[in-house]
This record gives sequence, structure tokens and C-alpha cells, in this order.
Amino acid sequence: MIHLSIQKKLQGAEENMKLEAAFSVQEGEFIALRGKSGSGKTTLLRILAGLEDAQGEIIVENETWLSKVATLSPQKRRIGFVFQDYALFENMTIEQNLLFVQKDKALAAHLLELTELTALKDRYPNALSGGQKQRVSIARALMKRPKILLLDEPLSALDPQMRNKLQNELLTLHKEFGTTTIMVSHDPSEIYKLASRVIELENGKIIHDGTPKEVLLKTQGSQKFSFEGEVLEIKKVDVIYVAIVAIGQQLVEIVISNDEQKQLCIGERITISTKAFQANIFS
Repeated sequence: MIHLSIQKKLQGAEENMKLEAAFSVQEGEFIALRGKSGSGKTTLLRILAGLEDAQGEIIVENETWLSKVATLSPQKRRIGFVFQDYALFENMTIEQNLLFVQKDKALAAHLLELTELTALKDRYPNALSGGQKQRVSIARALMKRPKILLLDEPLSALDPQMRNKLQNELLTLHKEFGTTTIMVSHDPSEIYKLASRVIELENGKIIHDGTPKEVLLKTQGSQKFSFEGEVLEIKKVDVIYVAIVAIGQQLVEIVISNDEQKQLCIGERITISTKAFQANIFS
């Protein structure tokens, strides 16, 4: 059980933004942190890891990690942290990167096998692809059998096929090692696939806390489908206006009214919904 109740002033999109978060996490849960850039997601991970200070308290399995009178050092917190930029030792082989954390060759061999890296164990990071480097980073984070695995958008720089493969591997590792996992992600499909619970932040505050279905599949009124996207372009075609919108990995054209084209801005995040929708499914 993790109990967290913290406050910290942040330099966010709004002046004098304050991160205020309080929630509990059951052992073995897979939590996804969701929200716009600057909402406090990564800061929350870093506070939990002890890499940033804050006011409040963090208690993990009856052990106090943060309180008014004491702070447990990062080295004493059984946490595995996977960053987006891999953070590997370039002068060490893959196997040496793992053994640097803990001299347990049996565990290193097991993790290399699970992540399909055994044949590459004697290579150096500069000889690996981005997906291979991230697998090494994930395996290294599990070398201490951490109580908590923290993932800061670990797959965002990878292509869709590799992301899907590593998502499956992450879920396998999460279950096999029985870790409590907290992951920052902007990808709804990734969150829905991996997480058992979603905590959504906005301007440093928790605005939603529920299952992926409850948080991600939000509709209003009689709407049947609702998608979030980014406006890339607005153009006039004959007598109508068309907005080019990026939804996940797809680009779609949406017919908009004259009033809507005046209100929308390039780069704006919007929600697209429909009341009547005939879906054609291809595989």
C-alpha cells in the first residue's frame, strides 16, 4: 500500500501553479498518470522517487518516505525509474549495465531472456536500436526487484510497432515481478491496454481517478463517439472550411462551420464527437 499526500509549487502554464495530489495505491496496481504537458505528472514521479522535495507525506508499506521531520534518501527507496532518454552507461555492455545495479547474474539472465536481449548481452548501447535500448532500461530498473516501478513516457519516442511490442513486454514484467507500476503516458490506447487505473491531472490537481474505461471513454449527452485531437491546418475548400486534425497516429479531415473556423487555432487540442456513426472495420 502506498499513501501519498503532497503539495509543491510549480512553474506551470499558469502563474503560481501548485501541485496538490492525494491518493492511495494498492500493491500490484498499474497506474497511468495522464494530463497535458506541465500538469505535474513527471514532478509527481520525481517526488515519489525522492528526486525532488515537497511538503506532505509519503508512506509505503508502513515505512515513511516523506514527512515534516524526515525524508528517506532516493537510494533507500526500492524504486525502479525508467526515463524516456534511456540513461544507459555507454561504456558498459548490456549485461554490465544490468549487473552494475545488482550483482545477480541469474536475475540478469532471466530479464535478458524476457526482453529478448540474450543474444545482444555483450553489445554496447551505441550498437542498439531505440527499442532495444529501452528494453535494457526497463530490465535494468527491475534488477533490484523494486517495490515500485516508475515509467516516464518510456515508449513515446518509438514507432507504433515497437511500442506495441514493448507494451506487451511491460505488462508481462509487471505481472511476473508483482511490482506496483506508475506510468506517465499521453497515449490513450497505451493507457487502456496497460493500466488498471487512471489518474488525470490538470494544473496540478487531480480531476479524474478511475478505471481506463471510466476516464478515457467519456461521452456527453447522446454522443456515441468522442476523440481528442490536435488541429494541424484549417483550409477553405470551395464554400466550406475543413480542419485537418491529428487523432493519435491518424490524420482526419473535419468539415467545420464559418464560426468554428474563426474560433479554432492551429495547434489547439479539441474534442471531436458524433451522435450518428456507422463504423467500417477492416483487418
